[in-house]
Amino acid sequence: MKEDIKKLLKKAILKAKRDNKWPNFDLSEIAVDYAKNEQFGEYATNIAMVLVGKIGKNPMEIADAIKLQITNYKLQNFEKIEVAAPGYINFYLSEKYLQDVVKEINKTKEKFGNSKIGKKIKINNEFISANPTGPLHLGNGRGGFYGDSISKVLKKAGFEVVNEYYVNDAGGQVEKLGHSVLKDKEAVYAGEYIDELNKKYGKISDIREAGEKAAEDILENLIKKTVAEKMKISFDVWTKEKEIQEKKYVERAIEILKNKNLTYESEGAVWLKTAEFGDDKDRVLIKSDGQNAYLAGDAGYMLNKIERGFARMIIGLGADHHGYITRLNAMARALGFSGDFRFIISQLVRLVKDGQEMKMSKRAGNLVLIDDLIEKVGTDSARFFFLMYSPDTHMNFDLQLAQEKSSKNPVFYVQYAHARICSILAKSEILNPKSETNLKLEILNSKLELLTHEKELNLIRELNKFPELVEEIAGSYEAHKLPQYAIKLADKFHSFYGACRVIDEKNPELSEARLLLINAVRIVLAETLNLIGVSAPKSM
Repeated sequence: MKEDIKKLLKKAILKAKRDNKWPNFDLSEIAVDYAKNEQFGEYATNIAMVLVGKIGKNPMEIADAIKLQITNYKLQNFEKIEVAAPGYINFYLSEKYLQDVVKEINKTKEKFGNSKIGKKIKINNEFISANPTGPLHLGNGRGGFYGDSISKVLKKAGFEVVNEYYVNDAGGQVEKLGHSVLKDKEAVYAGEYIDELNKKYGKISDIREAGEKAAEDILENLIKKTVAEKMKISFDVWTKEKEIQEKKYVERAIEILKNKNLTYESEGAVWLKTAEFGDDKDRVLIKSDGQNAYLAGDAGYMLNKIERGFARMIIGLGADHHGYITRLNAMARALGFSGDFRFIISQLVRLVKDGQEMKMSKRAGNLVLIDDLIEKVGTDSARFFFLMYSPDTHMNFDLQLAQEKSSKNPVFYVQYAHARICSILAKSEILNPKSETNLKLEILNSKLELLTHEKELNLIRELNKFPELVEEIAGSYEAHKLPQYAIKLADKFHSFYGACRVIDEKNPELSEARLLLINAVRIVLAETLNLIGVSAPKSM
């Protein structure tokens, strides 16, 4: 609907420009937002105020001229369009349009909100990618859940998405792990898992071999199990750094960069001209001792991704990797990647209870493991809580609230709304006896025009936002808007339920219409929870 309004506004502005002999101007991006107050309609634009500096007219005069042109079109979806001071144009959807939304949701079911904007566009989403030197911790959980949810939304928007985990199994951290497993004076890592690895590989004399065997053990028996069984995340590809090196991607990437005249020698090292691509300075590609720098390995991996044909790439990084953004982006551009390349930085997480920071495990030294958190609160609460906050903000994970089995807990509150709807539907006679969720076909012909109560219409307005939310997140990657939407939709449902009797024996036609409405809410709530990676229980 937002895009439809934008197109309508563009046509109206150009017509008003001709009729009113306004001076020539470049039509800037037209912003259409949800009205902040429902009494001012569903959508609003400030385009008239944006045009003031280009036209030199009063914003109310501009808004009136645009509105006049809009009214010349046959607009079946709008009840009215109004101008409000100091120059807003407000759009009010018709009741018929809103009632049809209920019908559409019940017909399309979980496909409601599906989009084709990503058709034939391949995206690589690399997230978590923790070094195979220990079990996953809270920070990995935050980035993992967020990255997984973004992929779910992108797939719903029609993109071809590959979830990828990059295994850093060839760098210096593997030798550090070897020292730790052998418990020599250069040991870095500690915890119960190191003790277990020492029992298995502590008699190996070669540091590198001990580290490699321990890293493979950690990957297979800790990381992969946590990701699949506890976090409920599925990766399509596990790319190992050793494989990238063995297939000569690093050497090929360096050769490509040299052939493009993007490298030079200085102080005995080979440098990449990353400053030409937005970095704050050039970076070392090959160190003075002849060893490849980290950036060389990154270049090899980037070449591998480019050759796999991804049009867009996403990389999730921890808070301590913020400085890598400009150099990685510059290196990708130097290799010839011209697509959309985004980084999602996950800031630090503190586990708190009663306002005090907590430590729950000694299995990994001072770190709080994501396994331990999930054992305490469950996967649903862990995913929902992590996703409630933008990853670029520091977060306090409230353990006590996440364990709460009441409406105080936001995930419980949303899931309870879904379960309540399922209970009401089960008690009604509109369900197909052969299915727990499918409706009898005849119910789809209910008189939806009876849905005119303010609470009913407000609920439908919220449902109507879902397809736009999917496309918005597919562009912005702001997956934290999903739980915010789920909470607001649950709010609107509970408000409706408190004001409107769903099953009214005295008015069966209205009852059928309202049952269709709450079934639409059930469908959208379940799909929103699915995109978050949270279950939608039928009973609680």
